[in-house]
Amino acid sequence: MCQHLLVAADRYNLERLKLICEEKLCKHISMGTVSNTLLLADQHQCAGLKKACCNFLGSSVNLSPVSRGCLSVMKQSVPLPAMSSSAAGNSSRSASTSTIVADTATGYHLLKIDGYSRTKGTPIGTAIASSQFVVGGHRWRIYYYPNGDHTDNADYMSFYLLLDEKKNTKTKSVKVRTLFQICFADQVKALPTLTSKTVRTFGDGSSWCWGYSKFIKREDFEKSKDLRDDSFTIRCDIAIVREFLVETTEVLPPKSFVSVPPSDMNLQLGELLETEKGADVVFEVAGERFAAHRCVLAARSPVLGAELYGLMKEGNAAVVVRVEDMEARVFKLLLRFVYTDSLPEMKKTDEAVMCQHLLVAADRYNLERLKLICEEKLCNHISTGTVSNMLLLADQHRCAGLQKACCNFLGSSANLSPVSRGCLSVMKVLVSGCWCLH
Repeated sequence: MCQHLLVAADRYNLERLKLICEEKLCKHISMGTVSNTLLLADQHQCAGLKKACCNFLGSSVNLSPVSRGCLSVMKQSVPLPAMSSSAAGNSSRSASTSTIVADTATGYHLLKIDGYSRTKGTPIGTAIASSQFVVGGHRWRIYYYPNGDHTDNADYMSFYLLLDEKKNTKTKSVKVRTLFQICFADQVKALPTLTSKTVRTFGDGSSWCWGYSKFIKREDFEKSKDLRDDSFTIRCDIAIVREFLVETTEVLPPKSFVSVPPSDMNLQLGELLETEKGADVVFEVAGERFAAHRCVLAARSPVLGAELYGLMKEGNAAVVVRVEDMEARVFKLLLRFVYTDSLPEMKKTDEAVMCQHLLVAADRYNLERLKLICEEKLCNHISTGTVSNMLLLADQHRCAGLQKACCNFLGSSANLSPVSRGCLSVMKVLVSGCWCLH
């Protein structure tokens, strides 16, 4: 099938499909197929597939029986210098890989700093400690230095991880080999690879405390999105290394002859929307007109599909569809999502308002993924000034995740009190089902 598809892809200039077929055919090269595959590669300018065939024929074990069976084809498709070069490039070479296999215990702790501005009065070199937590059978704390751990670091925030067992080590020596990282909670990355440079030993004969003296410059932090409503959250990931085992395995690295680029269908559909090529329907929204394609809209939204093809059955193929109760800019973003399955980057100041309108539109046209994307973004904009409207929106459009996020926010009496004073009747109706208030 891939041979036929490759021919068709070349005929219609579908380059990515052609490369996918090349890549798959590279895995099916054998003494029984290599001749036909070479002819195919030669006829359709498939450089990667041709290299794979040459690599296969670089072995005399494969070359001899194939050349005897179809010498004329071999001469035409694979020049002798090419085969010689391929054979020379496949001289016997040893290769191996070493893997460090460690018996580890892992875990993480979240430290929320609520009221950051009040911590700025802490003297240089003075730490605020987290509560004690346990990972891998050991007790730990996170130390937060709002104004740095030393005068040299006074412009920075410092964070350290402390093995909090020094008082309990009078009778035995404690050494804990640990891989750890401290970062903002929404910037979590995989722990670095286990090496002598990344593993730290906590305890006797070493330091009980390791960390980052210049975690982030305070000025940069205060301008960043990590500080929200005068609070931020730090995450500390810990992997305790109990035992190292080194395994060495002889391997032959796989060869790749074809590189298939990622799909760019969303870009192509976005271009189709922008150019309006082949458009067969026009929407009028708040005085602005938008051309689109019925088939794309119907494939993405069952509501739009029913509406548009219902109009066609009535003989209104060229009718202008008027959309009421929606802003033009919101409909434009909705169309963009329908075609590209993504939203453009928005300014933080605009995102909260725009996502509320988009959520309503997504619910109206049954675009479930867009609705969830808007929910997720709105969860990051909950504050005492927005939570009431967010709750109403979540209740009206059945947004369970957004409602839970609002309830979680209102679980703090510091947030609940000012909100309930401002709109008590609304809160009684909407918050009655929130688990956090019971």
